[in-house]
Amino acid sequence: MTSSEPAADPSGTTADRPAPRSLPQILRLITLDTTSRNSNLALIELVRDQLADHGVTAHVLPGEDGRKANLVATIPAHDGSTRGGVVLSGHTDVVPVDGQEWASEPFQPEVRDERLYGRGACDMKSFLGTVLHTVPDLLAAELSEPVHLAFSYDEEVGCGGGAALVQALPGLGLAPRICIVGEPSTMRVVAAHKSINLVDLHFRGVAAHSSLTPQGVNAVEYAARAIASVRNMADDFREHGPFDEAYQVPSTTASVNVVSGGIASNTVADRCHVQMEFRSIGGHVPAGILDRIRRRCAELEAQMQAENPAASVEVEVVAQVPGLDTDPSSPAVSFAVELGGTRTADKVTYGTEAGLFQAAGIETVVCGPGDIAQAHSPDEFIELSQIERCEEFLAALVRRLDTSDRAR
Repeated sequence: MTSSEPAADPSGTTADRPAPRSLPQILRLITLDTTSRNSNLALIELVRDQLADHGVTAHVLPGEDGRKANLVATIPAHDGSTRGGVVLSGHTDVVPVDGQEWASEPFQPEVRDERLYGRGACDMKSFLGTVLHTVPDLLAAELSEPVHLAFSYDEEVGCGGGAALVQALPGLGLAPRICIVGEPSTMRVVAAHKSINLVDLHFRGVAAHSSLTPQGVNAVEYAARAIASVRNMADDFREHGPFDEAYQVPSTTASVNVVSGGIASNTVADRCHVQMEFRSIGGHVPAGILDRIRRRCAELEAQMQAENPAASVEVEVVAQVPGLDTDPSSPAVSFAVELGGTRTADKVTYGTEAGLFQAAGIETVVCGPGDIAQAHSPDEFIELSQIERCEEFLAALVRRLDTSDRAR
């Protein structure tokens, strides 16, 4: 990765205006490579220690292998209570930069032309950084209810960390009433998104010399039939619905995106692995779509076993992230709008951890800085003005919850 121009001043100060106040915090987070395949512990420990410096105890919740962890911290209400309150939620992991051409180093953030460049600048370390920058103000306020910080791992690879984090909240004695997930939404208050369902299909055939095909069972060929069925299912959704016109793509989508199988051109393939996903709108129950996939694979397995009983098909649900479908009249929507988020009727096609919080009974919306169009891309960036809007949003949160005389 080479730079086509001189390195910019990472401070972000320009002749036109000063940098956002939270920028140093954001820069520090971006320099930590928390690509999902790596550990996020350096970031989690940094946040834990920083909160400890402010007198806030963070709960670090390790994942199964200990290489990654969630973090939950609570700034209590002025009376010391921690029940109820508002969650500020974000994920710590970022997607890989492999094979992407960047004009600057992805983990050496730079400010150029009123934009902050770096992996995670948009998705979603700018939100995390502004939240951490706001902690001293929250501590100085006499809060009417607590504010909880919830930072997760592995959002980009199936939201496993977010699911574990939400499940841990009751054991920590926490029952928040509202959650704001700071995914990039250009500070629009998003109340709905599709579910995400990742499914692997494992076809196990029987190997044979390609001149003796009747003696084998070709896993690749049967996988191809499954792939065609997924496409037919997707076409059916596109043509017959159900539909929700608030989405850019108004129907459930389905696609096969990775296929691997076979070992040689002269050998009947005895293995084929198919990775597919579907993203369902609120009017489509994911369990019903999974049943449809399983029935088709059972039909194919029966055909394979008619050729040789040793053949099989396995359907593996790798990850499921529930959709978000918050009522527009929800207190979470009105609360976020009061803080300065932009009201919108739009629903978004990308997934977040918001549905996990909603499924736990917490009124949830998505509202964060940056444009999702910049996420995951080479030269990922966020407009400095978006960071400033997020700072204003969080400052409004402090004022909204502060019961002291100075807040009046």
